[in-house]
Amino acid sequence: MRPNKLRRHLETKHPKHMNKPLDFFQRKLSEYRQQESRMVKSTSVNKNAQMASFKVAYRIARCKKPHTIAEQLILPAALDMVSVMLDETSAAKLKTIPLSNDTVAKRICDISNDLEDQLVEKLRDTRFALQVDEATVSNQDCLFISYVRFVCSESLREDLLFCKYVQTRATADELFKILDSYLTEHGLKWENCIGFCSDGAQTMAGKRKGLQALIKRVAPEAQWTHCVIHREALASKHLSPELNDVLTVVVSAVNFIKTRPLKARLFSALCEEMGADHTAVLFHSDARWLSRGKVLSRVFELRAEILAFLEAERVYDISGKFRDEQFLMKLAYLSDLFGKLNELNLQLQGKDKHLPHLADKITAFIRKLDVWGRHLDEGNTAAFENLHEISETSTSGATTVIPCIKLHISTLTQLFQKYFPNNSMQYDWIIDPFNTPAPADFSSAEEDQYIEMTSDSTFRLRFPAQTLSEFWLGVEKEYPLIGQRSLAVLLPFATSYLCEIGFSAVASLKTKYRSHLRIEHDLRVAVSSLQPRFENMCATKQAHCSH
Repeated sequence: MRPNKLRRHLETKHPKHMNKPLDFFQRKLSEYRQQESRMVKSTSVNKNAQMASFKVAYRIARCKKPHTIAEQLILPAALDMVSVMLDETSAAKLKTIPLSNDTVAKRICDISNDLEDQLVEKLRDTRFALQVDEATVSNQDCLFISYVRFVCSESLREDLLFCKYVQTRATADELFKILDSYLTEHGLKWENCIGFCSDGAQTMAGKRKGLQALIKRVAPEAQWTHCVIHREALASKHLSPELNDVLTVVVSAVNFIKTRPLKARLFSALCEEMGADHTAVLFHSDARWLSRGKVLSRVFELRAEILAFLEAERVYDISGKFRDEQFLMKLAYLSDLFGKLNELNLQLQGKDKHLPHLADKITAFIRKLDVWGRHLDEGNTAAFENLHEISETSTSGATTVIPCIKLHISTLTQLFQKYFPNNSMQYDWIIDPFNTPAPADFSSAEEDQYIEMTSDSTFRLRFPAQTLSEFWLGVEKEYPLIGQRSLAVLLPFATSYLCEIGFSAVASLKTKYRSHLRIEHDLRVAVSSLQPRFENMCATKQAHCSH
């Protein structure tokens, strides 16, 4: 606003007004202020249009759609429907709703800030646990995502804490700096953090220089949990050389069919001609938890079609394997076993999963492995449906293949026991307190409260009707020592499932057509369990416009 710059602007941009008197500019200023007041009046009248704009933007973000869809599809479709069902006058009112690309982006940003404010308000002065993970998404951006579980009234709630870009190397120091800065900026206390969960990568799990060690320095009471799903994947990953050869052949056959469009079309036509239930095989990906089971199951179902196709294509080095009885028995076993592992994996996935629940699932699977091993010792393959089907028609393969399968079952049992030591016994007092004695590591005061609580008929009647978290939060009010002890188990996350879901949502949001999208606000609105305060946001906008 310096005089010389104003003079230069007037001379270069408005030369025709150079010699105008002062009254001319004062009159222009008066006209501008009158116009501004009319704009404010117009804005206040269109409060409903602003509310509609917020709600449309919210739905767009929840569905993970591009911001342009409001102006390109939603508004035109709404105009068509209202003009047909009502009249043109009503349709014209919809045109006052601001739904441009930039407006929708601003609305989503406002909603995200409101949701974040609500979450931070709930987290202050309450106990919470974190779930963290980092990954590089399709456009090479490195993201650090954190979810939080916290005590809210008489239950536990989960929500997205933040999604931040990692600008440099994703080291433990850099990730901790992001996490610590966020908590400090929003007035959240590390002493309220009682647990955090991550995968077993050295950056996260290192006891000296990992994120686990850095968090324990500021929150000594926080207990680290190695994601149960990742541990299950590590335990089931091992295959003996013989079984690994089967998987290699399967992947080669799938790649031969799927990586060539013409071959894929010919195979699909052959499957239809042979009356198969499926017309395509599935790609294998180590990054996907359920991939191996689905691929092996599909290949076993289409084994006759794959054999016919490979022989027609003269790929005899692979097709010969599909005529080998021993190969088919191993394939049948792997399809059965990984199908069972997929069932276990699905049971471990989901929201509101606690360590005692998942420990029971793992214990049950380990016990099943023991039973399956004993049945194989007796020559009984009924536990494995596809293997049982093949072994009934096999003449010589069983005697060679069964020892290989027994060895794999034994190794799998040992690996599960390694990754899940003393799995469920430590949680019995939480899952079934009225039929379980107090743990040996309870203090005298804790044991006294445990006896009093388990002798209380009121709590005995409540237990079947409430979730574990609701029950123990209620117990804490009257018996704080054992209530706090139980919440130290129930509050921490058992898996990093929510972070994985977050990265899947990022992949849906940040497509190649939206590569420059800043993902934080859209992701929060898409996954948050909190409800936006639309009235407050509209009132804030109105107040801002009036000034």
